[in-house]
Amino acid sequence: MGKHAQSIDTQILDRIQRRPAGKVFNARDFLDLGSRHAIDQTLSRHSRSGRLRKIARGLYDLPRTDPQLGTLSPNIDAIAKAIKGRDAIRLQPAGAQAANMLGLSDQVPTKLVYLTDGPSRRVSVGGFDIVLKHTTVRNMATAGRLSGHIIQALRWLGEDHVDASVLDKLRRNLKAADRAALVRDVPYAPAWIAKIFHQLAAKASASDSPDQARPQPITKGDQ
Repeated sequence: MGKHAQSIDTQILDRIQRRPAGKVFNARDFLDLGSRHAIDQTLSRHSRSGRLRKIARGLYDLPRTDPQLGTLSPNIDAIAKAIKGRDAIRLQPAGAQAANMLGLSDQVPTKLVYLTDGPSRRVSVGGFDIVLKHTTVRNMATAGRLSGHIIQALRWLGEDHVDASVLDKLRRNLKAADRAALVRDVPYAPAWIAKIFHQLAAKASASDSPDQARPQPITKGDQ
């Protein structure tokens, strides 16, 4: 191994070891250190040696271990973020995952669904499936924003299951900037969710009357 290769090798390992536990990475994360070919070769070499773990095509992590459980499975959300960086696409959590992230569901899905502006595909890792679903420009307009998470979570719950307790859970975690953002993103939400956005955006403070603070019932028919 030449001097330059040793330098790239050392720098990559040093950078990986300084990253948070569970971080998933790909060659793009190290292109400032050398050529794509050299980076790919280094990651592949360390994968074969067992120092790094290859999770999927072009994706690696530094395996985490537990005294009782041994080697832990890769962090699924970190894998999705790494795919986003690797393929230069946008992702928006959807379905049960979006609801779980917002505390609206205790269900921990074994299939994580992300809407994307990239191609649809499926990645299976350690008993989990990451499903990428190509979607419309409108659905991706709020990708990665709180409004996008809420839209997808409420769609998964369904209009008939969105009651005052659901709105209370959402409202408790909203800051002033979040309420303003919801209003800005109203045009991207289905009509019945747009109505909820307006309700969530109405500031509920100690000075509000009980009637003002209480979420208003959702009427059907605003699809």
